[in-house]
Amino acid sequence: MSVELCSVRPLFGGAISTVFPQRFQDVSDIRQVPDHQEVFVDPSRDESLIFELLDFKTEVGDIGSASWFLNDLAREQDAEGLQLIEQSEIVEAPGLSYRNIPAVATTAIGEMAISKGRQGREAQNLVRVYVANLRLKGVDTDVLVTAYEPILINPLSESADAVASGLAVPASQSGIMPMCDVIKQSLSTFKVNDWNLFGSSA
Repeated sequence: MSVELCSVRPLFGGAISTVFPQRFQDVSDIRQVPDHQEVFVDPSRDESLIFELLDFKTEVGDIGSASWFLNDLAREQDAEGLQLIEQSEIVEAPGLSYRNIPAVATTAIGEMAISKGRQGREAQNLVRVYVANLRLKGVDTDVLVTAYEPILINPLSESADAVASGLAVPASQSGIMPMCDVIKQSLSTFKVNDWNLFGSSA
């Protein structure tokens, strides 16, 4: 098990907090990020961790909700070859219930070929994607936590400038926390400090 420096990170102005490794840098320090997102990257490994607040998708059932969002991400990013590797059962998230309305969570793991930014399909990287969906029903909000972990970097990808092309070096070999544990830690420590973040729903 890696011993990596982690810290409590404020999200959305401190209304939410969670814990993950300090190697992840806040992208909003570098470029504009939409108000409903918080994006963190480790450029040395081309790994990213994204937190999103979305309007509750009433048409999506709790069972397999994370898989639905994984498929939606694949469509949005024009990804190819999505393979669903694993999906969880529904678990209750007692610390995130609001006015006694329970919150639930599901997770899914997939692999897909994705291009960076505006690059074409010839520059696709093979990426493992971890998705967690926290369904805060009391405030009509779907929280999406997504972690991207490259498996194979295409030499034509702009990622190859920062990270060597070819097979990504496993986290265990680098003495750092693998992304599967990064997302687990961020979920287990995810806390709403100010429900007013959710506006009229709260």
